[in-house]
Amino acid sequence: MYNSYRMLVISLFLAVLTMANDTDDFNLTELLQGVSEDNIFYNEDYYNWGSSIVKAEDGKYHIFYSQMPKDKGFRSWLTDGIISRAVADHPAGPYKHVEVVLEGRGPGYWDAYTAHLPKIYKFEGKYYLYYMSTNTGDRTLTAEEFDEARRAQYTVSKLRAFMRENQRIGVAVADSVEGPWKRFDKPIVEPDHPVAVMVNNSTVTQRPEGDYLMVVRGDQPDQPKLVRMMAVALADDPAGPWVMQPDPVTFNYNSEDPEVWYDPHRKRYYNLYHAFGYMGMLTSTDGLKWEKAKHNRVSDKSFTRANGEVVEVHRYERPFIYMEDGKPIVMTAGIRLKDGDTFSLFIPLKVD
Repeated sequence: MYNSYRMLVISLFLAVLTMANDTDDFNLTELLQGVSEDNIFYNEDYYNWGSSIVKAEDGKYHIFYSQMPKDKGFRSWLTDGIISRAVADHPAGPYKHVEVVLEGRGPGYWDAYTAHLPKIYKFEGKYYLYYMSTNTGDRTLTAEEFDEARRAQYTVSKLRAFMRENQRIGVAVADSVEGPWKRFDKPIVEPDHPVAVMVNNSTVTQRPEGDYLMVVRGDQPDQPKLVRMMAVALADDPAGPWVMQPDPVTFNYNSEDPEVWYDPHRKRYYNLYHAFGYMGMLTSTDGLKWEKAKHNRVSDKSFTRANGEVVEVHRYERPFIYMEDGKPIVMTAGIRLKDGDTFSLFIPLKVD
């Protein structure tokens, strides 16, 4: 009798302790608000594809965003992408284009042929612009071969697959949001266990301990077909060296476009990602062991206008969460409509 009672008390205590430590109550879906035309950033000549926000020393909000020339096609993100900067008085827009910031540097550089997937952060008084690029190694492509790599699917073009496999992550550093930007001779992240083949889709947050955590996307190794997966790297400095950690963030299902941040109020990490049909969310208490968040499914492929109209879209990817005072206030995304056109979307968030 006594032992049974004692076990019941212990079980109740452990249950209460677990509930007290379970801070995973963040529900991003409930925070999403309707958007107006001010929250849509569009360009006639370029596909706008994803953006990240930083508040600069001028008190304004600056986005660094991907663009691909429409005359070269949407798939030219791999070959002809550029990173541009725009500015606004409010983090949800409206934004006005200011300048092209990064392009491929040409043959002989690791970032020869594209600059894509930017994430901008201000750490310790400096700006860090993380991006993806690729090259053709020692091989020189003819104009016809390069155009094939630009426009074809990687599943039908060995040239496209070759350039895809050469994707790496780099960073440009500046003292001002206006530059000048210092680039490096080598990428800062290479494919390494537990991911293989290539790396892109970088996202970075500073940890409570003072060091830095990056989540990247690569390919799952030893698979008969492509499975996209995510992994963690750690560094003491935002520019690296970055050390890949052994445990994957996701495994055995396609996931990409991670967006990671540390929630100081809940004392846990969140990772918003694109899962080919919906936006999902993961969570972790240490940044190394991840699980699906309580409110995992954030959004299907649609957004809501301020008048209540629901807009179904073809692609809803490249999320970014802009935070002030530890609170998320804007979510950005890359939107591709069913007619093929694109824009960057800025969704105001209710105060969490």
